[in-house]
Amino acid sequence: MKAALRKAIRWLYPGLRVKRWLLLLTVGLAAISLGVMLLFNLRIFELMGSIGGPRRATLMGAVAMGVGLLAVVVALQQLVRSVACALHPEAGDRLVDLMLQERRLAVGPNVVAVGGGTGLSTLLRGLKTYTTNLTAIATVADDGGSSGRLRTDMGMPPPGDIRNCLVALADEEPLMTELFDYRFNGQAGGLGGHSFGNLLIAALTEITGDFEQAIREASRVLAIRGRVLPPTADTVSLCARLKDGTVVRGESAISAAGGQVEYVYLNPSGPRLVDEARSAIENADLIVIGPGSTFTSVIPNLLVPAFTETMARSRAVKVFVCNIMTQPGETAGFSASDHIKAIQRHTGELPFDYVLMNTGPIAEHILEAYHREDADVVEPDYAEVARMGLIPIRADMVSVSADGWVRHNPAVVARKLMELVQDRVPVMV
Repeated sequence: MKAALRKAIRWLYPGLRVKRWLLLLTVGLAAISLGVMLLFNLRIFELMGSIGGPRRATLMGAVAMGVGLLAVVVALQQLVRSVACALHPEAGDRLVDLMLQERRLAVGPNVVAVGGGTGLSTLLRGLKTYTTNLTAIATVADDGGSSGRLRTDMGMPPPGDIRNCLVALADEEPLMTELFDYRFNGQAGGLGGHSFGNLLIAALTEITGDFEQAIREASRVLAIRGRVLPPTADTVSLCARLKDGTVVRGESAISAAGGQVEYVYLNPSGPRLVDEARSAIENADLIVIGPGSTFTSVIPNLLVPAFTETMARSRAVKVFVCNIMTQPGETAGFSASDHIKAIQRHTGELPFDYVLMNTGPIAEHILEAYHREDADVVEPDYAEVARMGLIPIRADMVSVSADGWVRHNPAVVARKLMELVQDRVPVMV
């Protein structure tokens, strides 16, 4: 009892900016009470006689109730604003909009997005505007750059794709997201080439002793909408067999090999699926595979045995978002159906029902830049996709980044995906 009283009294401490509104609330309730008494002719200490009879008492009661209600509304509004602004300084006049937005996002569909690299992070920027029930599952097979060095030096899964997803889902200060993406230059000695976000995840892994827990803590720092998970916490390497029989080990080596990839596999094989990822897939309303590098970002997730098994049991709407452009050294000359067949070779089945393909035009000068890199537009061969038993969906999804490269338009892709799941789960927009 004493502890509860002490907690209640703390609301009256200086600096909280709530005492004035609590006082106004009390005055408003008192005015409403007086108004009720006067309206219903309640004789309290012969009050009616002193103010001039029933008619005048009724009028004053109505006025008192009106003033009291106004005082209560203002007091409650300011109380909520004082508390909200203390927790979220930027709320201000946008408080109601922010509350409505958070409520809307909280009842959005359960979405699982699977992939890696730029493709997955682009997709997440669109999906987070529809729901906070969002789980990104990002590949941990990277072995190049900062991620590769941390993997070798610390024996941890590579954090690069995880970091990209965290930044994409961030709902915090732009400076914080810029900090996570900051990369030290060559003049920083041993830090040269490292991303600050990668180093933070590595440090949190050392502190917590667990890679998954490190991701959770980094998620709190960025206040992300949703969560980011690896498909497995086991340390694995991605290997590939090229069509000429050459075996290549390591994701970065696969991209640099220059030969046509026949199939890829994980070493060691059969890594365990993260429990949270399993639960997310089981409870999903929508599972999105891609976009991203087919052999090095998308398929590695599907090579975790329990991953595809859990997906097969899921009743979610399952969609493959096909790449817009081919990728040199991986998918040169691939059409949309070729991407699908590559996935089918590795999983033994088609783990999705719909295929989202681009129909938007691409400027000639951008195409010329891709042609110089031995890349081209992915042909959206709808008829062949339909013959495979899948439902093709067409959309103009083209967006061009600041550096002139083609990306998926996150708003368009997210809207198309929500249209697919809307019949099953009502989406508030």
